[in-house]
Amino acid sequence: MNFNLLLLVFLAFFGVFEVCEGGGLRKNYYRNTCPLAEKIIQNVTWRHVSSNPNLPAKLIRMHFHDCFVRGCDGSVLLNSTGNSRSAEKDAIPNLSLAGFDVIDDIKAELEKTCPGVVSCADILTLASRDSVSFQFKKAMWEVVTGRRDGRVSIASEALANIPSPFFNFTTLKQGFQAKGLTVHDLVVLSGAHTIGVGHCNFFSNRLYNFTGKGDADPSLNSTYAAFLKTKCRNLSDTTAVAMDPGSPRNFDSNYFVILKQNMGMFQSDAALLTNKGARNIALELVDSADFFTEFARSMKRMGAIGVLTGSAGEIRKKCSVVNA
Repeated sequence: MNFNLLLLVFLAFFGVFEVCEGGGLRKNYYRNTCPLAEKIIQNVTWRHVSSNPNLPAKLIRMHFHDCFVRGCDGSVLLNSTGNSRSAEKDAIPNLSLAGFDVIDDIKAELEKTCPGVVSCADILTLASRDSVSFQFKKAMWEVVTGRRDGRVSIASEALANIPSPFFNFTTLKQGFQAKGLTVHDLVVLSGAHTIGVGHCNFFSNRLYNFTGKGDADPSLNSTYAAFLKTKCRNLSDTTAVAMDPGSPRNFDSNYFVILKQNMGMFQSDAALLTNKGARNIALELVDSADFFTEFARSMKRMGAIGVLTGSAGEIRKKCSVVNA
């Protein structure tokens, strides 16, 4: 009798632990309510990526920007009301975000199959994973689901919470710690810069006016700096330049290869080499297998930041507007 009672207590404890882990998120959350949800999201995402290979970088950046403001609640997807330009989407760090049409397309398909069931927050989280996974034709990391959608989106919060490409290591570390992430997560997630582009105005100060005296950043590889100057003619130039010039559309560990050579595009990239612990992590991630493993773990942690679950928030009918 005592053994059976102990077993029941053990199962109850771990059952509660499993449900509560990650703020109530779990694998296959939609298994009973919308069993085809994850397949629909993958199919629509892969269809878009097949015609737009730049999409993985855009969706993973959107997911990152969403999670760092009010948690992963889809608030970055909301439109401003009227002419207010008050939503996250209209904040300076988010003006170059793209891929909203893909999220809307996925949502429309899901609403046909199981209306009012799958959150926009989960759609964005899964679509960012699936867009990167298209290159490999398999899921590159596990996504637990069950997020609900936020009803608030404030532009000033995006400006205050999204890490800037001009940040030094201390400020980056503080920003990630505020979200419950570690230095290890900071370095690993920076590896997402292996795909996509950066705009000249966010790094050209390193080329033309690093200390306000018309000088270049001495930590920047001189050959790489000369190359960047051919793309960015002055401080106000907004030209888009590949962050990983060797393989800008391949998700791989090459970011850490070029970082080691002082060819990180942004000041925030170079900052990773200014701290011994972060630098050692970056050097280990040159190995592709290690990077993929650690990226999967850090993405799962990031995807659990400040999630709304249970009865919190809502399930939006359209991802760009709150329900009436």
